[in-house]
Amino acid sequence: MTSLAFARFTRFAIVLCTASIVCTPMSRALGQSAKPRVAMRRSARTLRDSVVHIAKEQLGKRYLRGGQGPERGFDCSGLVRYVMSALNVGMPRTARQQARIGLALGRDTSQLLPGDLLTFAKSERAVSHIGIYIGGGKYIHASSGAGRVIESSIDRPRSSLNKIWHDARRILSLDDTTRTIAAAATSKAGGQP
Repeated sequence: MTSLAFARFTRFAIVLCTASIVCTPMSRALGQSAKPRVAMRRSARTLRDSVVHIAKEQLGKRYLRGGQGPERGFDCSGLVRYVMSALNVGMPRTARQQARIGLALGRDTSQLLPGDLLTFAKSERAVSHIGIYIGGGKYIHASSGAGRVIESSIDRPRSSLNKIWHDARRILSLDDTTRTIAAAATSKAGGQP
């Protein structure tokens, strides 16, 4: 088995173990045994809820170029990397690298799910900002203009300070495996697994 295949298998196993731990108390509390596929979908929702919860905990933390943690501060890609790493999802370091992984969704808001990543750019090609979609047309990001981690609306008015919403990327899948899409693509984008 190659080291890349082993790394993918290991991540897959970690996600499945985490999902089973999270879902077991849920099905017991409901007093029923959920069908395997239903249980896996619930765990995927729980993973997405966890992404949103961890991102919301960072609201108000200061912006710091190159920042990757709540103690000193975050830049946009540092925030995304920090949140995803809490769920053992490896992410590359920069917004441009992060914008290349996962499943491309385009700008279709009907397809967005909490935990998806939103990319932004001043021009059509050069992604320079990234945030985490939290649902309801809102996302959380580390804003250099605001000087802190904030919640913003996707449809906020255009200005010279706001970058254009470029694309959305799905990192966590909602299929019956709850496998992370990022794990397979991280090495291609130059990030660490």
